[in-house]
Amino acid sequence: MRGDHDHHHHTDAPAHYGRTFAIATALNVALVVAQVVYGLLTNSLALLADAGHNFGDVMGLVLAWGAFAVADWRPSARFTYRMRAASILSAFANGLILLVATGAIAWEAIRRFMEPEPVASGTVIVVAACAVVVNGASAWLLSRGSQSDLNMRGAFLHMLADAGVSVAVIIAAAGIMLTGWRWLDPAAGLLISVVILFGTWRLLREALRLSLNAAPSHIDPADVRRYLQGLPEVAEVHDLHIWAMSTTETALTCHLVTPAGHPGDDFLHRVAHELKHRFEIGHATMQIELSDGSRCALQSESVV
Repeated sequence: MRGDHDHHHHTDAPAHYGRTFAIATALNVALVVAQVVYGLLTNSLALLADAGHNFGDVMGLVLAWGAFAVADWRPSARFTYRMRAASILSAFANGLILLVATGAIAWEAIRRFMEPEPVASGTVIVVAACAVVVNGASAWLLSRGSQSDLNMRGAFLHMLADAGVSVAVIIAAAGIMLTGWRWLDPAAGLLISVVILFGTWRLLREALRLSLNAAPSHIDPADVRRYLQGLPEVAEVHDLHIWAMSTTETALTCHLVTPAGHPGDDFLHRVAHELKHRFEIGHATMQIELSDGSRCALQSESVV
């Protein structure tokens, strides 16, 4: 039994990611300060709730930014994959922060339903309109990497949701101005909580799965197995494992039984190339077995 592997160079986070996170973070820190100040001055829970949501996003941006930086540290004898998984932990921590913020906002909203307080609607509208601009600009900056990276997608979705939440704040303030219904302010706070909850759940679930070495959601392990088993040289595939090394990189290991003999390095390079382009698996390690596989201790799917 002979072990072979083929590697593709990892794609590091683009250099512009750091600049993107820096600009988005600076914009949102300024926004949070403005929202807190004017939220207190105008006595608007909706504005303070939006500030809390934005603060959670600032923390998420900082975590994601830091994760990208840590992921580029040089590999060591102990951390042979560098610190790539930091991006997964960052996405998970981001989700937890937002869930805590959601609970605080919902609690205060429920309290204010019972004790409605006056709100300076005009000022709230102006500040919330500024928030729409800032969050929209931040989402645009982050959109470039949101399709291929869970960390970036989490930050992008939060900025996009923030823009929508700020629109809800404007609607609530306008409603109070026109009708005098103070309950619209805590109602907007609860709406914000629901938006955060639904927007965060998918991110948190995927980050938890990846942290437990599950295959990324965009990869179907059954499809990968069918591809490998369909290779003319391969009689059997077992001990197949697919997991995320980071929010952008996926690894695979497997045993391939080739009774006709070792298929050679060209075969390994070709299969690794196909795994990369068909399934976005950039780090493939394949062990070749020349027998029927019955002597392999890892042949059974129930053995890990």
